[in-house]
Amino acid sequence: MATLSAASRIVVKIGSALLVDRQTGALRQDWLVSLAADVAWLKAQGKDVILVSSGSIALGRGALGLPRTDLPLEQSQAAAAVGQIRLARAYEEALAPHGITTAQVLVTLEDSENRRRYLNSRATLETLIGLGAVPIVNENDTIATDEIRYGDNDRLAAQVAVTVGADVLVLLSDVDGFYSANPALDPAAIRFDRITTITPEIEAMAGDGVSGLSKGGMITKLLAAKMATAAGCAMAITEGSVVSPLRALDAGAPSTWFAALGDPQAARKRWIAAMKTRGVLTVDKGAAQALMTGNSLLPAGVRHVEGDFGRGDPLAILGPGGRKLGQGLSRYTAEEARAIQGHRSDEIEAILGYSGRAALIHRDDMAL
Repeated sequence: MATLSAASRIVVKIGSALLVDRQTGALRQDWLVSLAADVAWLKAQGKDVILVSSGSIALGRGALGLPRTDLPLEQSQAAAAVGQIRLARAYEEALAPHGITTAQVLVTLEDSENRRRYLNSRATLETLIGLGAVPIVNENDTIATDEIRYGDNDRLAAQVAVTVGADVLVLLSDVDGFYSANPALDPAAIRFDRITTITPEIEAMAGDGVSGLSKGGMITKLLAAKMATAAGCAMAITEGSVVSPLRALDAGAPSTWFAALGDPQAARKRWIAAMKTRGVLTVDKGAAQALMTGNSLLPAGVRHVEGDFGRGDPLAILGPGGRKLGQGLSRYTAEEARAIQGHRSDEIEAILGYSGRAALIHRDDMAL
């Protein structure tokens, strides 16, 4: 069974009902302080932590004096605009005493469905993590309409976990796991400690949420589990309102763990390998050897570029004899790739007129 102790990269989803007091609409400051201590505890063990946090609309609603009922879109977006500032400041102030830098990352569904935006998001998150920061991710409710919304942060958290290759996703919820029925309505409902396969029978057990602040019910948590586990990321649902909820989970607090199907890196490689390619890069002998030893593909090793492709499109990689070595996601358009092929990475800015990425295809975006 997966555990926090064994994980190296952890995504934690925090629901509105945990962060914001139901009665007053105020931030639950003491609880947030305990969560920040948990994050610092994980970081001290060398683990990467990303937080996916609800709460901007709930905080903004109170600040603007809006009713605690369903709001029209424009009022929800106005509440989010006010609440996002408060949410980011709250996390910054909670984590700063531990010497942890925070970063606010706002996304929409379009950012994961569009491959170019997906790669931009992934690169930004990876850079922040590499610099030791804790990204605080939230849906960009100030601009998102129904067509480009996740609609719940369970699935957003799963998408973030897939994007950064996390090995554990934790959904801090208002229930302590997945039950055979809604425990608020059925006293005979039983909690599952571990689920290895999400069967139709398991799906049929999911019910609606009972929280007055959070929109996601158990159905959205199952959808998140499907997405995460298919990408090699284990997922836990546990009660989040307790003090220090992550330490409690690690110590064996009631929860449901969904088993990962393989590991994140292997799942990502399978995904890339299954894509239909949009172009071809032919590389020289030196580049081919470098790829086989786990290096990225630099422009200097590219001898020929075929196809009309955009940034983020999958490309076939051929060796000097025409043998396919693998495929990967391009960090440049076809026009840019042709301009920089055969050139050193430090020459890219002079050629293109702007600073680019050193690799034409990064090793993490490559399946050989």
